[in-house]
Amino acid sequence: MNKSEFLIKYHHIRQVISEPDFPLKSLGKPAAVLIPIVQYPDELRVVFTVRAKHLKHHGGQVSFPGGKQETSDLSLIHTALRETHEEIGISPQDVDVIGKLPLYRTVSGFEVTPFIGFVSPPVTLKLDKNEVFESFEVPLTFLLNPNNHYTHWMKRKNHQTPVYFIQWQNHYIWGATAAFVRNLSHHFN
Repeated sequence: MNKSEFLIKYHHIRQVISEPDFPLKSLGKPAAVLIPIVQYPDELRVVFTVRAKHLKHHGGQVSFPGGKQETSDLSLIHTALRETHEEIGISPQDVDVIGKLPLYRTVSGFEVTPFIGFVSPPVTLKLDKNEVFESFEVPLTFLLNPNNHYTHWMKRKNHQTPVYFIQWQNHYIWGATAAFVRNLSHHFN
């Protein structure tokens, strides 16, 4: 799949389902992430980060670059691009934002808006080691294949709640990050 094929399938008219999120009792804290898609000549690959292990929240977990909206951010797109630049060194002008996925509420009290952006190679990442332990890429075709998605059901306050998992090599993509990938995959399946 190339960028043109991606855009045709992503921007379509049919209604796309979204994975259930965590129902918050009050408004969550606004946050945004970027789903960076690198446009190689022969395939599209998605950049993930592994959060630094010492972080108080979600340390060591796989995520997309992003974070909470700061008062100085002009918009949630600005938040996603600023955080991506801070965490992995991709400049905002090097990202072609083509859309977003539905807002997703997390158990940690955030309302996250995932944005989708294309990045042209070569991509030289500069990881902020205070926030990011490592980064890795996964072929988009692997992520979009529902056979690579797993669901674990857990009981939380007498409700069954799905927790999503996608394994890539020695990395486990799970929780909200896996839900973002699943929401993206619904545009293609």
